[in-house]
Amino acid sequence: MNIPDMLTSLQDPLGIPFYPLVFQILLVVTFALHIIFVNFVVGGSFMSVYAYLRGDTYHRTLSKAFAKATTINLSIAIVLGVAPLLFTQVIYDPFWYTSNVLSASWMIGIVFVLMTAFAFAYLFYLKSSTGKRHTVLWGVFSFILIILAAVIMHSVSYQALQPAHWLAWYMNNGRTDLYGAHLHAFQVPRFLHFVVASFSLTGAFMMLYTWYFWARDDMDKQYLTRVGRTGARMALGFTLLQMAVGVWWLLSLPATFHFYTNNMFMLGVPVVVVLVATLILAQSDPRKYALPVAVIMGITVFAMSSLREVLRMLYAGTYHYSVYTYHVNMSLGSTALFLASFVMGVFIVAYMLKVIFRMGRSSKPIDLSSLRFRTWSVYLMVVWILMMIGIGITIAS
Repeated sequence: MNIPDMLTSLQDPLGIPFYPLVFQILLVVTFALHIIFVNFVVGGSFMSVYAYLRGDTYHRTLSKAFAKATTINLSIAIVLGVAPLLFTQVIYDPFWYTSNVLSASWMIGIVFVLMTAFAFAYLFYLKSSTGKRHTVLWGVFSFILIILAAVIMHSVSYQALQPAHWLAWYMNNGRTDLYGAHLHAFQVPRFLHFVVASFSLTGAFMMLYTWYFWARDDMDKQYLTRVGRTGARMALGFTLLQMAVGVWWLLSLPATFHFYTNNMFMLGVPVVVVLVATLILAQSDPRKYALPVAVIMGITVFAMSSLREVLRMLYAGTYHYSVYTYHVNMSLGSTALFLASFVMGVFIVAYMLKVIFRMGRSSKPIDLSSLRFRTWSVYLMVVWILMMIGIGITIAS
């Protein structure tokens, strides 16, 4: 079997509507945003259960906060996951679709896993005020299902990078696997590299929690101080552990990649050093350093997302596959419509986030009429709806 020819034949014969580099950049950016909230979900769901089991007033209050945040973060993570999934399908379709078919039952099942995880997380949030010991089971079930979803996505993503094994996996023990009932690949350091990061980002989330609610006069300052200090310790400790796991993952990569000498990897090292230094400084005053830590950690996640894409290109390059040679069938109209919708969406979401931010930081009603972009956000939404209706009518006629 000639794998490069097979991969080429599996590409969409119509090609892609715009330059592949644009989709690749969008893939990196949207995956970084998605994985941040995935990390919040994993770390936050664990902390909600752990704090609930501790049982004292401080931890029960913290558990309630994390339980509520988990339901919100899970929703955002799922929504933000759509974009990188679509961009992956555009330029890596031979890898992604084949891997999905090989584990079809699991990929279909992940929808129900996430739905059930969200239902359990919401039940835990609603019932956590009762203080009953068995209530924590809802949180435990939710966390287990979230980890299961992470295992599925990790396995499907990893086996997509190994076309040389696809036929053997499909002909499982001499029998054709028509049900996609198996997960065929799993790499422990790669998986842990994502999971450990969840607790580092959750620590930063706790620091931001302290900074954000400090302006409210109805919040207990001692409670917020304790949350911030715990978050700062978590962020530093798990970042150092993340670095150790990263070295383990680095050593497990194929030696032919020489990944540790890659230019993108070398650029990422100073970012991590700055992050660790900032986290050390933050131990003395977590609230003061909350925003710098959040910014640097966001840059770090973006750097990791970029390195992930570089690594995927190296795996694909083993089979002489490059996204830059994908046939481009230029479609300026659809691309312009997509980019315009994207920009409009960012504008409107930015306004909504500003409203939510202002409302959450005050215990009193606030005047939203003074916020900028309020009228323009409404106008843009109306224009976009009318434009979609017009396009639909034009196509239908």
